[in-house]
Amino acid sequence: MKQYIGVKLINATPMTRAEYNAFRGWQLPADENGADEGFLVEYLDGGKPNTEQYQGYVSWSPAEVFHNAYGVTNGMTFGLAIEAAKRGHKISRAGWNGKGMFVYHVTADMYPVKMPAAKSHFGDNSLVPYRAYLAMKTVDNDVVPWVASQTDILANDWSIV
Repeated sequence: MKQYIGVKLINATPMTRAEYNAFRGWQLPADENGADEGFLVEYLDGGKPNTEQYQGYVSWSPAEVFHNAYGVTNGMTFGLAIEAAKRGHKISRAGWNGKGMFVYHVTADMYPVKMPAAKSHFGDNSLVPYRAYLAMKTVDNDVVPWVASQTDILANDWSIV
């Protein structure tokens, strides 16, 4: 068997195994404990809905498995925050001093050449290619390219905003 690692954005609510089976209209198998604590998990980033009550794919996870795999979206590590940004979410640190500041992922693209230095290299009416990068919306309501500090990388106070 191959080993995998994944990052999923989910919604979840506490629900016992028996409650989940009742929700799905299923009979609890005789060899399962209906009192097992767990979570109804709704996957937001893939899979067709399998119930009318939810827009994402729904399953059940035992509590221990759930807590080992998922954390709330405030108080995240930098790695999880970057994965969220790469999926189109805005991220921010709790410790930042500016209101409304956030970081987001800009995908690779091209823009029309404007500056003389770029025109001399790419040509007057060219498109300048750029690579993906992280940008920050600043407290001054403008945008700058952003590079994380060591403190940012090691922080556990990241959240999706």
